[in-house]
Amino acid sequence: MGIRMIRRTTASRRMAVLAPMGALALAIVLNFLLYIVMGNDPAAVFYALLLEPFVSWSSFSEVLLKMTPLLLIAQGLAIGFRAKVINIGAEGQFILGAIFASSIPVWFPQATGGWIWPLMLLLGGVGGALWAVLPAFWRVRLNASEILVTLMMSLIAAQLLAYLLVGPWKDPMGFNFPQTVMFQWDAMVPTLIPGTRVNVALILALLWSALAYVYMQKSFQGYQLVVGGLAPHATAYAGFSEGRAVWLSLLIGGFAAGLAGAAEVAGPMGQLQRGISSGYGYAAIIVAYLGGLHPVGILFSSLFMAALYIGGDNAMVSAGLPVAAVRVFQGSLLCCYLAAIVLVRYRLVRGGQEVPA
Repeated sequence: MGIRMIRRTTASRRMAVLAPMGALALAIVLNFLLYIVMGNDPAAVFYALLLEPFVSWSSFSEVLLKMTPLLLIAQGLAIGFRAKVINIGAEGQFILGAIFASSIPVWFPQATGGWIWPLMLLLGGVGGALWAVLPAFWRVRLNASEILVTLMMSLIAAQLLAYLLVGPWKDPMGFNFPQTVMFQWDAMVPTLIPGTRVNVALILALLWSALAYVYMQKSFQGYQLVVGGLAPHATAYAGFSEGRAVWLSLLIGGFAAGLAGAAEVAGPMGQLQRGISSGYGYAAIIVAYLGGLHPVGILFSSLFMAALYIGGDNAMVSAGLPVAAVRVFQGSLLCCYLAAIVLVRYRLVRGGQEVPA
């Protein structure tokens, strides 16, 4: 006699809120066992991983710095995810945003003025959105999977970046390293908190989050996207365009990722390098889902994921944890959350058990 999964008529709001905390607890238990098998001290690892990022202002400021691109990208992706448009290519859109933004200081290294860094951020957003045009076109016109197309275009973006850094944009005085020239002062995003690397991009990320909340929770167009994801046939009957939802979702996600890429090169990096992304585009997927695809939830999940980035660096130094183990923790956290949210939306019944209508 088998077990069936039956969708609940109404999902518990309380359980939906508790799901991320339950997923975190389960992920901690699983990784606790993993660290024992690896021969690491679990107490030392979890202190460095989860607590040390918050014990000093210098560490927490780095958490805020890491939080900025994760928050920007995750808020953009969540809009598409709620419309059932799954953009997996934020990594490539992030890279294109960084490339577009870098074009100004690379081509005009002597330019000065307060207009440079705002224009770089704008160009970055445009570059990320343009990199999402082809997946949107293929999905609408050819019914191609946006999951595969966006993912493959991320690989193309990485190769384009490598070409530029070893070719036309390579710094001739950079000792043969694959990087551009250092950007001039006016091409850098202003510092927000003196004595730290936190910059104005954090304010932009918070404003973007507020806009995402208003758009998805208060606007009719956001309502259309959500309903289109839940019941595409009903929305088509009502005259809502599925193609328009695809275009909006991918372009918004691409713009957000490109903006994050621009803020990274014009902020803590100060130049375009091959390792510009650090996997933000993929980590933002975890952030979006861990936040329940809700703008407020994503605000907290991006803070937590940023702390994992900083805590992972600490754990590698103080507890001898390999970098792969940090990624395993991130991946197991997503898997545990998805399992928890399935149980929120579905219930298990025996194969022969009658299900009330």
